[in-house]
Amino acid sequence: MRIHPKPARGSHGTPGPYGAPGIRRGRRRPGRFRDRRGRGLRSPLLPQHVPAYNTRSDEFDAIALEAFAEIDANWHDQLAGLDIAVDEIPRLLPRDPETVEWPDEVTADGAVPLARLIPAGMDVRGVPTRAQIILFRRPLESRAKKGTDLLELIHEVLVQQVATHLGLDEDTIDRGPE
Repeated sequence: MRIHPKPARGSHGTPGPYGAPGIRRGRRRPGRFRDRRGRGLRSPLLPQHVPAYNTRSDEFDAIALEAFAEIDANWHDQLAGLDIAVDEIPRLLPRDPETVEWPDEVTADGAVPLARLIPAGMDVRGVPTRAQIILFRRPLESRAKKGTDLLELIHEVLVQQVATHLGLDEDTIDRGPE
């Protein structure tokens, strides 16, 4: 059964309430949506215990925390003022990708930065800020397959960044304090 909308007032050649014949103005009918009657979703699309419930960024965050856990366990007191953040893509790009030389605060694969250390300082309002390591998710994911390869790559990048932050050698960071 098909339901036809009512014809607009004045659609038979007589002027309607808005002037021209057959033209309706006002609220347009939206297309069909999953939530057609405005009551919201009845239930989540996926249960929380299903692995597909987590997004890629959630999975990456979990891997980054796992990679940082060993470093944090060994150097917890020295890393008290350090924050770890994840960004989708780097917002800094080299002007000449073939002859780029990144500073020690940036861990990169050629011309593509993988992580960046922002030292503690002051923001534009004069408020002190904490040191921060920013991991760039998309470049890291594109260079390693999921699972252990990505975990090892993130761990390696974090070791380099923590070594730069503390002013120590990377091997010292891996071994732990003596």
